[in-house]
Amino acid sequence: MSGSTAGDGAAGTPGAAGVAPMVLVTSRSFGSGTAPVEAELAAAGLRVVRGSTVHDPAELAPLLADAVAWIAGTAPVTDAHLAAAPRLRVVARYGVGVDSVDLAAAARRGVAVTNTPAANSDAVADLGVALLLAALRGVAAGDRAVRAGSWQPRRGRELGSLTLGVVGLGRVGRGVARRAAGFGTEVLGHDPYLDPVVFEVLGVRRTPLAELARWCDAVSLHAPGGTRVVDERWLAGARPGLIVVNTARADLVDEHAVAAALRDGRLAAYAADTLAGEGGAAAESPLLAAEFADRVVLTPHLGAQTVEAVDRMGAGAVRAVLDVLAGREPAHPVPLPVPATEESAP
Repeated sequence: MSGSTAGDGAAGTPGAAGVAPMVLVTSRSFGSGTAPVEAELAAAGLRVVRGSTVHDPAELAPLLADAVAWIAGTAPVTDAHLAAAPRLRVVARYGVGVDSVDLAAAARRGVAVTNTPAANSDAVADLGVALLLAALRGVAAGDRAVRAGSWQPRRGRELGSLTLGVVGLGRVGRGVARRAAGFGTEVLGHDPYLDPVVFEVLGVRRTPLAELARWCDAVSLHAPGGTRVVDERWLAGARPGLIVVNTARADLVDEHAVAAALRDGRLAAYAADTLAGEGGAAAESPLLAAEFADRVVLTPHLGAQTVEAVDRMGAGAVRAVLDVLAGREPAHPVPLPVPATEESAP
């Protein structure tokens, strides 16, 4: 752990015994871009202390005891974490997803939760299309073949000739749809929370989820976590040679069902920026089996890792911290979720 210290009285929050109020940072990439985000916190009279990026409770407990703000990465933020933080006023999620944050516990304890929507949308949309193209053209397999001395060509398909299904038409999903349309791709979409008029504006044909597998050559996932989209039943109706891309959440996909579909040829390829149990636990994924090496393309959760996105996420998190500590309404507060109904489920 390391920290930088500035003067007292950060954003109207006085420090104790001459020590500047502390902002706990557990995001790996915070401050690693070009924007001087740590300097901005220091200029406001705050000191930055880095903590466990996996949010290890034992390591974070003494830090949370002093923290007035927490710039949090993707690891869980639980009620136990919040209970250890009596001075905490804001959890600023460095990114978009808040499914790992116990929002109800934060609300009970009077802790604001914010995120940085749109900060990494273009970065993730770019990666989604990159993964799709890599799967279509066998880029990773071709690289391995050349390094092994083989120049035998592999025949792929052109993105502009395909029908692409997009599940979830938030900022990232719309970005993928817009990019694919630029290739001449026909785009179908499913989003139960979106007004049908928006589909017309986007130029996306509104389609039931089950039909995307049947009508599309490729499907890209951009739904929030918590609901299974790709399972054995959905894959049973898939068009032969379907490609699935997942830059959203691992739990959208039944990885064992995907492996079975790859094995029997229903799926041509799977490309993803996430696996169930990221880190050490991901080593148990059936999709890492050698038999799928030429048909599965994986990246290590790097969708948001561009210089531009890192700068935008950092700036957004800092603004949220300063606003809450100064008693201002943050730009992007996260409300308690509304329970999904049967009609609204994907």
